[in-house]
Amino acid sequence: MAKHNAANERVKRDYFAFLREAKGRDMATIDRVAQSLAKFETSTRHKDFKRFHKEQAVAFKKRLGEAINAKSGERLSKATVQSTLRDLKAFFEWLSREPGYRSHLSYSDADYFNLSEKDTAIARAKREKRVPSLEQVRRVLEVMPAGTLLERRDRALVAFATITGARVNALASFRLEHVDIAGGFVEHDARTVRTKFAKTFRTYFMPVCEGALEIVADWVRELRSDHLWGPADPLFPATAMGIGDDGGFQPTGLARHGWASTGPVRDVFRKAFEAADLPYYNPHTFRDMLVRHAMTLNLSVMEMKAWSQNLGHSDLMTTFTSYGNVPTHQQGELIHATGQSDELDDRALMAALQRRLGKAA
Repeated sequence: MAKHNAANERVKRDYFAFLREAKGRDMATIDRVAQSLAKFETSTRHKDFKRFHKEQAVAFKKRLGEAINAKSGERLSKATVQSTLRDLKAFFEWLSREPGYRSHLSYSDADYFNLSEKDTAIARAKREKRVPSLEQVRRVLEVMPAGTLLERRDRALVAFATITGARVNALASFRLEHVDIAGGFVEHDARTVRTKFAKTFRTYFMPVCEGALEIVADWVRELRSDHLWGPADPLFPATAMGIGDDGGFQPTGLARHGWASTGPVRDVFRKAFEAADLPYYNPHTFRDMLVRHAMTLNLSVMEMKAWSQNLGHSDLMTTFTSYGNVPTHQQGELIHATGQSDELDDRALMAALQRRLGKAA
């Protein structure tokens, strides 16, 4: 069985260039699309895209719905299935307009990659996120060791995420020049920091966890004073590897470059929560944690807007809709509290709800 089709490879290359140059998609997105196309080609035994027929889409959709996740051993989630099918639909819509393919493909054939309305609803359903509490994060920082250079780096990484809510790609690419301890902020400079949508903004350190800022400040001071690192050096350097006495590779200190991917950052968080005997929370959940904390502070609209901008959101509603969901148990308590409103005016009721929310957080 052929493992590739030369004509398909050429047109895929053109499509990836279209995504990159015309649509502005990043490499992570293009890699995902490439994987989706590879799955489809495997199912058709690499038939030429000119021979595409709607039955291929129907058959692939069925196989994908029955596929097993290699890690979990369970069927692929509807969201994963939908993402793959969406990539394929967009590709064949584009392909149907390309010279040499117009006479072979119909634009509407791509619709056969759609999920059923039921499966689409399941794929889009929002589940309650598992979000750490500030108390849990404080516990993690308390038990994280700091005896070695790498341990201090890891502890500073978790502390920095706590007071900034920075995304994992940004954490992996910050430089020392982006941090101003005296001014109390970090610059998300899209020229050198891997920010979402290449957005540039400033994040002020949030006063949410006692001792976290001191951990970060000590780390920055150690890099600058003890190791004489300069502005262009990474804030959180990758681990340098060398040959140990047993002939195998082992950590030898800090590399002079940052992490190229987010995997090592997630590993630091995973090990930190495990050491504290707590369930793992990925770095992104720290953003949810900070928004939920802000919702307990009785902030004015202007203050909440500032908190939103601090997370890189230009629209306050993005903060609420993406991160501001009330946990289910708090939702119940707040609803029950409204039944006590007969003897309270509006102002007193709001105060009661805020106190209740604050106690539950």
